[in-house]
Amino acid sequence: MEPFKVHILGCGSALPTLKHFASSQVVEVRGKFFMVDCGEGTQIQLRRTRINFTKIQAIFISHLHGDHCFGLIGLISTFGMLGRTATLHVYAPAELGPMLDAQMKMFCNGLEFQVEFHAVDTEQQQVIYEDRSVTVETIPLEHRIACCGYLFREKPTLPHIRRDMIDCYEIPLSQIDNIKRGAGWTTADGIKIPHEKLTTPSDPPRSYAYCSDTRYIPTLFHRLEGVGVLYHEATYDKACANRAKLYYHSTSVQAASVARDAHVGKLVLGHFSARYQNETGLLEEARKLFPNTILANEGLTLDV
Repeated sequence: MEPFKVHILGCGSALPTLKHFASSQVVEVRGKFFMVDCGEGTQIQLRRTRINFTKIQAIFISHLHGDHCFGLIGLISTFGMLGRTATLHVYAPAELGPMLDAQMKMFCNGLEFQVEFHAVDTEQQQVIYEDRSVTVETIPLEHRIACCGYLFREKPTLPHIRRDMIDCYEIPLSQIDNIKRGAGWTTADGIKIPHEKLTTPSDPPRSYAYCSDTRYIPTLFHRLEGVGVLYHEATYDKACANRAKLYYHSTSVQAASVARDAHVGKLVLGHFSARYQNETGLLEEARKLFPNTILANEGLTLDV
């Protein structure tokens, strides 16, 4: 099975601390690398995780608060110094377009690659990126400004061909792809072997949802049904529920309720308030409602 991983680069909230970096992740899907949010310090974290800068083909920005996008222009500048030539695709709320254009004219003249900006409608759940192996769709969220999450879905793969059947019926390698795509096999004696006997079912498609800054949305679970891994902000504990509501954030218990109702495989809490020196309390509260919960942390790599 090809890799589907999430690399946590930063999981803190707006106020800088010595413990956490601002929000940023890299989603690695079957050889492709996508960045989600790009707060300050993202480049340092890329160095620490040894993710090759040049492999990042697209950046998805959830919203235009600084802790989610202040690192973007610096990263684009570094791409230029590293000699990048491949087009970089940036997906973000429309308001970023003019600002990014002005920053690039000021700081990034003479780039040898194109930056293609894609305005995202944060109020619609829709596919905004698609290739042969993955789709990325928006998840409308409720924050103080336009904001959305992103849902990465692996496309279904072909079934596995049984090695014992290859040997038994002396099937040439040139026919394996045809069989995976539904063909059967006829032996030299004219015996027809059905496709179903020659293969085993494909692996279930994997999925990862990134829910950035948002207040608790009781209906959000409908959009996340059956997701393999869910990253959901948990800025506060339940004692700060009123504060969370005021600033359009979520508590760890609210994140856990979304995970439970959506029947996700695993919940990852992040975007921690600087008030917490230790997030263990957030974790314990969430696990009472959804046991398969973990804390995000810089340097953590998740297998989806």
